[in-house]
Amino acid sequence: MKFNGTDDYVATEDLTIAVNAAVTLERPLLIKGEPGTGKTELAKQVARSLGLRMIEWNIKSTTKAQQGLYEYDAVSRLRDSQLGEEKVHDVKNYIKKGMLWQAFEPDEKVVLLIDEIDKADIEFPNDLLQELDKMEFFVYETGETIIAQQRPIVIITSNNEKELPDAFLRRCFFHYIRFPDEETLREIVKVHHPKVKDGLLTTALTQFFELREQPGIKKKPSTSEVLDWLKLLLAEDLSAEDLKRDGANALPKLHGALLKNEQDVHLFERLAFMARSNR
Repeated sequence: MKFNGTDDYVATEDLTIAVNAAVTLERPLLIKGEPGTGKTELAKQVARSLGLRMIEWNIKSTTKAQQGLYEYDAVSRLRDSQLGEEKVHDVKNYIKKGMLWQAFEPDEKVVLLIDEIDKADIEFPNDLLQELDKMEFFVYETGETIIAQQRPIVIITSNNEKELPDAFLRRCFFHYIRFPDEETLREIVKVHHPKVKDGLLTTALTQFFELREQPGIKKKPSTSEVLDWLKLLLAEDLSAEDLKRDGANALPKLHGALLKNEQDVHLFERLAFMARSNR
């Protein structure tokens, strides 16, 4: 069971090594990197490449670890008991299976994505230590132990919004997705926009990397944003010539796909003003 990337996902050699190492070790793969570098998409492509079903657990700031195991609806059971409902006698009718339970249950191996784990409370990763390590948990209401029939491939993503506990990190295989260089990014663009002309792509990527490397920029545009930008350029049927800027215009065409806050727009407007003043 080896992952080598897919036709829709350009995986670098170090990334494929990390995925396959985590699968071999049967440890969760913790993926970090800038937002928009394909962390979530990686899990989908691993599942596709290996022919496995994917179960996705999207983490929010209010998500609790217990929700990943199961939730017991005591309020509904109390209401049904007052109404004389027959199903009230079986507690299983009031237990909602969480994503970990759903990943443990199948006879076949699945991919479990725990997406953006750093959004949750700092104790969230610690609360899942034993369950992810032993691949089992206890249901107090029914007295049963849920054991993984097939150990799932667990992929955990983080945007580095907060530090994760050491005890949790020790149980993971770690990989940081570096921002792609121009050659790799060119490959990625070609996968998504195979008809883009080389001249347009070269000019667009040059401007894109100039934006990313501009001192003082608050939010650097990501891989997903350059793909959106190229999609717009192609939809508008713009050429490399159309993208050319003079010194008085520091903002690229359709820059709203790349710059996502007013501070960065103002930064490039100031650069344009300074360029005009020095002419």
